[in-house]
Amino acid sequence: VKQLTGQLVQYGRHRQRRSYARISEVLELPNLIEIQTSSYQWFLDEGLREMFQDISPIEDFTGNLSLEFIDYGLGEPKYSVDECKERDVTYAAPLRVKVRLITRETGEVKEQD
Repeated sequence: VKQLTGQLVQYGRHRQRRSYARISEVLELPNLIEIQTSSYQWFLDEGLREMFQDISPIEDFTGNLSLEFIDYGLGEPKYSVDECKERDVTYAAPLRVKVRLITRETGEVKEQD
């Protein structure tokens, strides 16, 4: 038989009720946003890479130019978290992508961040 928590309180002569107003043990609060943060981390680590691989290379309609995505990374945010809260702006960082442009006609290859 499971022992009920809470304190037994007498109300009148014939009534008893269990009071849970003072529970000594408090459950630890779970990380309520863990799924969002882990999903965002996956997106940064793998999701963007998969997306760039899916669309790369991009070719022009003549087939002469080809654009390939080489690498990517996030730059430094313009403002800190506290500054964004003060200014009421979004906390954001630039996405930097390294690409390679190939001109098939001349064989010229250019890489740029």
